[in-house]
Amino acid sequence: MSMRAVRPPDDAEDAKAMLARASALGASMLVIPPSPPEIPVDPNELSEDKTKLNALNLSWAFGMNRHVGVVNLSTDTRRAVVYACAHTAVLFDMDENSQRLLRGHANNITSICASKDKRWIATADKGPDHVVLIWDSLNGFPVRTMFEPYPGSGVESITMTHDAKYLATLSSAKSQHFSVWDWTVEAESPICMAELSPSFGVQRYIYFNPEDKSQVVTNSDSQVIFYAWDLKGNIEYFAPPLGDEDFNKPVGKYSQSIFLANCSKALTATSFGNLVVWSANKPLTKIVTDEPTPDKKALKLVKIQDRAITVLTTMDHYLVMGDVSGQVRFMDQNLKLVNWYQDIQLGPIFAVSFTYNPHFSYNDTAGFDYPMDAMLSGRSIALRDFVVGTTTGIYAHIITAGSVMKVIHRDHDAAVHALAAHPSEPRVVVGSYSGLLKMWDYNLKEVLVSRYFEKGLLIRCCTFDPNSFSIAVGFTNGQVRLVDAISLDDLQPKPFHFARDAITHIAFSHDCKYLATADAEFTVTVFKRIEGSETFVYLGRNRAHYKTINDILFGIQLDSNKARLMSLGADRYLVEYDLEESSKDDLRVLSSDRIEQSSVALCLEWYPPVTKESFILTANDQYKFKLYNSTTKMCRCTYLAPTYGSPVNKIQIVPSSDSNAGRRYMAYVTNDKVGLQILPLDGNPHKSAGLIAHPHGVSNLAVSYDGKKVFTAGGSDAIVFMWDISTATLEAQAALGGENLLPFYGLMEGGREGHLFRELEDYFYYAQLRLQGIDTMDRRQVDTRIDLSEVPFVMRALGFYPSEQEIDDMRNEVKYSRYVETGQYTTDIDLNEFIRLYINHRPVFGLQADRLDWVFRILGLPTDSEGTSALTRADLLDVLQNRGEKMTEYELAEYLTTLLGYVDEGGSSELAEFDTDVAATAIETDLPRNLTGPTPSHKSYLASTFTSRP
Repeated sequence: MSMRAVRPPDDAEDAKAMLARASALGASMLVIPPSPPEIPVDPNELSEDKTKLNALNLSWAFGMNRHVGVVNLSTDTRRAVVYACAHTAVLFDMDENSQRLLRGHANNITSICASKDKRWIATADKGPDHVVLIWDSLNGFPVRTMFEPYPGSGVESITMTHDAKYLATLSSAKSQHFSVWDWTVEAESPICMAELSPSFGVQRYIYFNPEDKSQVVTNSDSQVIFYAWDLKGNIEYFAPPLGDEDFNKPVGKYSQSIFLANCSKALTATSFGNLVVWSANKPLTKIVTDEPTPDKKALKLVKIQDRAITVLTTMDHYLVMGDVSGQVRFMDQNLKLVNWYQDIQLGPIFAVSFTYNPHFSYNDTAGFDYPMDAMLSGRSIALRDFVVGTTTGIYAHIITAGSVMKVIHRDHDAAVHALAAHPSEPRVVVGSYSGLLKMWDYNLKEVLVSRYFEKGLLIRCCTFDPNSFSIAVGFTNGQVRLVDAISLDDLQPKPFHFARDAITHIAFSHDCKYLATADAEFTVTVFKRIEGSETFVYLGRNRAHYKTINDILFGIQLDSNKARLMSLGADRYLVEYDLEESSKDDLRVLSSDRIEQSSVALCLEWYPPVTKESFILTANDQYKFKLYNSTTKMCRCTYLAPTYGSPVNKIQIVPSSDSNAGRRYMAYVTNDKVGLQILPLDGNPHKSAGLIAHPHGVSNLAVSYDGKKVFTAGGSDAIVFMWDISTATLEAQAALGGENLLPFYGLMEGGREGHLFRELEDYFYYAQLRLQGIDTMDRRQVDTRIDLSEVPFVMRALGFYPSEQEIDDMRNEVKYSRYVETGQYTTDIDLNEFIRLYINHRPVFGLQADRLDWVFRILGLPTDSEGTSALTRADLLDVLQNRGEKMTEYELAEYLTTLLGYVDEGGSSELAEFDTDVAATAIETDLPRNLTGPTPSHKSYLASTFTSRP
């Protein structure tokens, strides 16, 4: 864990500078006193972040993490809440409808808490590089970061004492640790720590005794634990047992626990509507004492209601309970009902949080329409306003004076995969597995219209038609519906239902004449619009792939305005359909081309007209972008793609805008990141930038019509993020990375002055000698270029062993590089061009031992119980001669005898023909009868020798 101290800013300008430094450092800031000077804040700055530090800057979060409770930050001067959205905490101002996005976590936030006065916020996450962050809620500045307090696991839950001086945390490891921290000092370790037994279950809730912060209670579903700690580092805990047989009635699962005021008792709520009353365990004495002690036992089990109690907290001297029916009850310390809110009806309550007002008085009810208590006296009782959060994705603000409920957010409570941006207006539509389709005006941050589809209809994908008249919606049951783009009402009398599995992709043609879908059964379905109407009818289906369809794409024919349709499959085939010749129930295939040999293309897009040739752009699972001629489907260019932990799996060209006139850009997502790429592609890594978007996975991508916004959907996290595009930042990053070959030198081991570059120069000139003949006595002609025929040999000399298909791709890339401009083929290549070719084509992670293991598992047979596989010599020779890129018997004999040391390394390509008579003997004698995968020592050698570092 690493820490750094900072002093509080003196004025607003210092505050802005502090924000910029915090963002640049990933919010790695620490330690300020619990009561620093007030920082003047411009309220307008809370609604718009003017600091553009990245190519993509998060500007709004749609949705919330319904598994992390909402915290009310309202006081007598503001109305605000803070809640989790994936790895971001959102500080939402209810009056201004503005968000301050608190970013600094690399994983989804697991817990949020705030101090009693609502000034300080603490957030925590679990996973690699987890952190605990303390924020100033007045301006959103991070004031302390605790890096990896639990290495190898993370933080399950966090809470803060009422005076905001101490934090308590629970780790997420199997054997949990409970820790207490003083976050206001520069200590790198907790004040005290206790290791808990896995038999206690996963402790998920923590509560400090408001009257004595040395007393703490935590609970899991099955065990409550009481702690006592002090500033000397001492800590003890007790885990009192309780079973159904103790009171002869079922207890239920525990939800939350609290301490009662002015006594040593504690309460725990359960899923059976019970409250467990815990009291001091004094078995050997009859003396009754209220002295605080962690040694407690279950005193009694009180039945409050039939429904599960999900929330148990306190509001001053009242107990507050929320349940699965959506009701909130207020009770006194004797468990007598004082008041309840039974008409909230927003779903199961998951969180209840109260407004802080230091001037609030329970006796001042005059002039306020406070609710009446449940007693016979029927007197008016003053209650603080509060916020509730439900498991159905709804946050609501309850104003007790007048019993007014205002919904803060009503969002998706299931996975979000459907996402589409309006083609001409600032609108975005989002659909989820809850059956909710919602349209936002993303400039005004307002919901324009929403619709819940019938129960059981889970929305999987959606898209606007280019004319903005309708939205096509695909469902997981294979159904397709067309709805109005304004009202979301159905446009077709009946939904289409031709697929038997989920609709995974959906798209309109440019002229709105065709609608195409791809489903999970590897089938493409096309619908055609009736001429002169907006009604679509079924045209046909075709199962042209035998594996998952990764993408579908409409285009325009080069010599006409007619539509083209293509589909891209995990079977490595790019299929084009003949729409003009297709008829009812007969969707015809125009061409089917295998475009990859070993990698799998994951997405498909039309390359913008930044070149004179028409290209189709793909991204594959080996971190490569590839351009294919749109007519011949020939691979024309291969470029290194961003290498941010997982390959690019969705791409979308950013429309031209006034701010980026003359330049084109592309948005993309990987498994968990979103990025922006400068076009045209060239493999320069500095022309790309990426940020963590959704730690649990990005499910979809959309770009606004004006090229200023990017939207990402998080799938299971039910969140959509909106990102502002800053092309100037990306251009500055690219410029700082260097021009011409400087970025590519950085991708070579040792750089421009390293051994690899010096070897490359030697190989480059040696290739010229090879071409002229090794043994010739003629005068040598040394040039700065080599013939294309020598490229494969130089590549192999550098440790890159391309297949014949990859060699053809490299040759075609160079051969046709200037054909459109000059009408002539290129037959040679210089050193600079070769370096670009080498960097872009070589495997990103070099020769991997795991890949060799996989080869032997596929081709060989298991030899032991540990899973080791072996390939016989006969099978190896048979595979090399009869499968894949087949070798002739002569080639195989030459290569094996060369590898076995019987022939000079130059082979017949440099020297004379080898002696075939020795081949059979050499293979029989020196090639083992059974061959296995690499051993651990071999793997270590491969890792140190062949691993590339792009």
